[in-house]
Amino acid sequence: MATKAIVGEKVGMTQVWDEDNRVVPVTVLRVTPCRVVQVKTPETDGYSAIQVTLGVKDANKLTQPEAGHFAKAGVDAGRKLVELRLDDVSEYTVGQEISADILGQGEKVDVTAVSRGKGFAGAMKRHGFGGAPASHGAHRVHRKPGSVGQCATPSRVFKGKKMPGRMGNDKVTTLNLEIVKSDSEAEILLVKGSVPGARGATVIVRDAVKGA
Repeated sequence: MATKAIVGEKVGMTQVWDEDNRVVPVTVLRVTPCRVVQVKTPETDGYSAIQVTLGVKDANKLTQPEAGHFAKAGVDAGRKLVELRLDDVSEYTVGQEISADILGQGEKVDVTAVSRGKGFAGAMKRHGFGGAPASHGAHRVHRKPGSVGQCATPSRVFKGKKMPGRMGNDKVTTLNLEIVKSDSEAEILLVKGSVPGARGATVIVRDAVKGA
């Protein structure tokens, strides 16, 4: 499991040049300082994690449970609460601020976000099926998924069968991406390559659990 993590917001993609003057595609993440609201330990909660909030929200717009949760911690209310599962939380305390400099240039990270929703999609687009022949007797079945079940036995379609349906809008984790730049003053994190999610999506960045 990860030992450090941060929450950011996806801004978009751009490119930078490295020391050898080669183009490096990067995803820009806006990482405002996160405030620790709760520290969870195996003794009290059964697992170790920290709960953080980011941004600022008017206290009058909170529900009573939310207001009580922030008041108990003595932390200014934020726009959202995010839980970060970590191996060791002994170095974290309630009220502590975590900024982009927790991750340095060159570090490998795992990035988690909700992927872009693409709506209803057929079997070819959703699962990469090859489709039926374009000719030789194929009659208006070119993009159909083909047979999906049996006849009398067991006379049903098995659960989990690859079928047409809603595509995207799933929690996706991309492993072993590289931090190209970490700037806590500008509140940005540049991650090499693409990151799941649409612009404005909430992105969780952890140090890589599987290494390089």
